[in-house]
Formats: sequence, C-alpha cells, structure tokens
Amino acid sequence: MKAKKSGSELFYDVFESPVGRLFLFFSGKSLAGVSFEKPDCRRREAPESFNKELNNYFEGKREGFKQATVFLEGTDFEKKTWLALKEIPYGETRTYKWLSEKIGSPKASRAVGQALSRNPIPIVLPCHRIIESDGSIGGYSSGVDIKRRLLEMEYYNALSRKL
Repeated sequence: MKAKKSGSELFYDVFESPVGRLFLFFSGKSLAGVSFEKPDCRRREAPESFNKELNNYFEGKREGFKQATVFLEGTDFEKKTWLALKEIPYGETRTYKWLSEKIGSPKASRAVGQALSRNPIPIVLPCHRIIESDGSIGGYSSGVDIKRRLLEMEYYNALSRKL
C-alpha cells in the first residue's frame, strides 16, 4: 500500500497472525489498510486496543471490530460495497449476488467482485465471507488459501460456541 497524503500522520505496524504477517496501515488514529505487503511509510506502534481486538479475533473470542477505519481511496460504489460487508455475521458466508442486492445494484455482481478485490481493509471488512452462488470459494486478493483458512477458523470458532 502506497502512503497518500490525507492530512493525518501515516504509519504502519506489524501484526503476526495465524494467516501470516499483517501490515496494519493507519492514517492518524484510523485504520486505513491491512495488507501482506509492507506499506511505504514509517513504522510506529498501532493502538494496543486494536492489537488486542486482532488477537481476540484470531483466538475466536471476538466477532467484529471497533477500531475506527478510513478510506484513503475508492469510488463511492466501492466504499458502499466494503461497508456492507460488516452486515455479514461472523462464521457465515454470503454470495456476490447477495451483496450486490444488499447495496441496491442487483445486476452488479461482477462489479462487486472487482470492488472486493480492492478492499483496503480485509479481515476487518470481511470480504473473505463472500463466496460464489454455487458454493465455491471464489477469489481473494490475498489468495484463496488465506480465504479458506479465515472461513474455516470462523466457522469452527462459531460452531464451538454453539456446543
């Protein structure tokens, strides 16, 4: 992720997760990106509260995030698509078609897929929960293996809470 000027200090921190090293990109106090690639800005510590949220998420103790987020780029359509992801419950999946209908563009499944491929804040805005209508896993900007691991982790954590 390339740092862009937004009027706030831009920095990143590193989080070691079960799916690999995550680079957390911040604009001021708001999370602007989660990536597997190092951003082009200086390193500084992320808010401890967000590190705790991530740890709890990966340990199956948290289903969502309270960390403030900000989009430094993206069209209105993309932002609407990304924000709608918050409505998908932890441990569940929805289809590209469901998401396109949810944002009021029922014939835009392909455009939704393109928007998801540019989601700057994966995991927090859970694009990994979107699958194909036929039940196949679909694509993921960080690779389908990571998508599969995230889905399995959430599914089994949610299942174990019900037992």
